[in-house]
Amino acid sequence: MVRESFGRHIKELEEEVKDMSGMVITAINRSVEALKSRNVDDAKQIIDADVLINKKRWDTEEKCINLIARQQPVATDLREIIAVLNIITDLERMGDYAEGIAKIVILLGDEPLLKPLVDIPLMAQKATAMLSKSIEAFVGRDAKAAEAICDEDDEVDRLYDQVYRELLTYMIEEPATISRATYLIWAAHNVERIADRVTNICERIVFLVTGTMREVNVSRY
Repeated sequence: MVRESFGRHIKELEEEVKDMSGMVITAINRSVEALKSRNVDDAKQIIDADVLINKKRWDTEEKCINLIARQQPVATDLREIIAVLNIITDLERMGDYAEGIAKIVILLGDEPLLKPLVDIPLMAQKATAMLSKSIEAFVGRDAKAAEAICDEDDEVDRLYDQVYRELLTYMIEEPATISRATYLIWAAHNVERIADRVTNICERIVFLVTGTMREVNVSRY
């Protein structure tokens, strides 16, 4: 009966993780769209909404702590809860990166973009796809899928390097573009870090399933 009750609570925590990941993906997509369209009003709304992601993290963490206190889990059961605690921490940080992109939109103000954005939105698309798949792997306890997702981070890193080199060229050739180029580098870096946080989640899934904590993918970039 105790085990059945614990399993029910774990399912509830999984739903909290899924809900929070949906909030984060929405924030990432909205922030990049605001950057593309230079929509300051949307950027302000994204910044205001970050408090909801933070609250979801704290509420879920409190549920985890209460479950530990009531059930006193050990071994695999404890790993289940620790996995949730780590995942929601990474998700909350991803929300902060989305908020950071929104703040960059405000910093840019009505300055025109140096060029139409292509690679940064593509980075965000890949990072959010990785995130969606990582949550599916968590719910399915699929360590192999989690390892495969980590390999996808190299593509995001490659795109980031491409953005960085291109914007650096702008700065060298036309110093007046330095501020605008720097802001875009910051935005790209935030997206790159989101993908890195997804690999953290995947490593936690591997630990949850196998009991071994290890770095799954050492980036070649």
